Amino acid sequence: MSNLTFLAISGSLRRTSHNTGLLRAVQNLAPDGVTIDLYEELGALPFFDQDLENGPEPAPVADLRRRVREADGVIIATPEYNSAIPGVLVNALDWLSRPADPPVLGVKPAAILGASPSQFGTARGQLILRQILHRMQVPVVAHPEVTVFQSHRRFDSNGGFIGDDVTESLLRALLAELVTLAELARPACVA
Repeated sequence: MSNLTFLAISGSLRRTSHNTGLLRAVQNLAPDGVTIDLYEELGALPFFDQDLENGPEPAPVADLRRRVREADGVIIATPEYNSAIPGVLVNALDWLSRPADPPVLGVKPAAILGASPSQFGTARGQLILRQILHRMQVPVVAHPEVTVFQSHRRFDSNGGFIGDDVTESLLRALLAELVTLAELARPACVA
């Protein structure tokens, strides 16, 4: 395995977010040769405005786009709000989908996961996120699907992952699949 860097994006702005905690757990489980760079500036992105496309690029947008371009892939952890994904995550994806030619994400592979205190995890939100990424032509890890349900039992009050063998096994498998996709896509990824 060659050295790979993945940009991890949490769709939650909450300080003690279980989804951000899930990405930190992924950082801790990363195999040798894999770096997980946690993007924590989602709330700094301005609302997507097509009028801003032709002017100077807002600094937070330029930073996000640069970090995606430099990464070998992305990992997105999404909460589920109203059976969908949060508006702040949609906003980031809108910025990353423009300009459409060439797209920022391009052939960068992605892995998605999510945590929720509900009985269903983030299955519906992840389905919507998959549809958005499919439209953006982003190759997404198909299996395993990591939908951490009853997350309040797997995270402490600070959003730290307490851990369990099943979830850790799924996170390792998700990372392994993302590494495989990234290594296949690497010659095609031109930063």
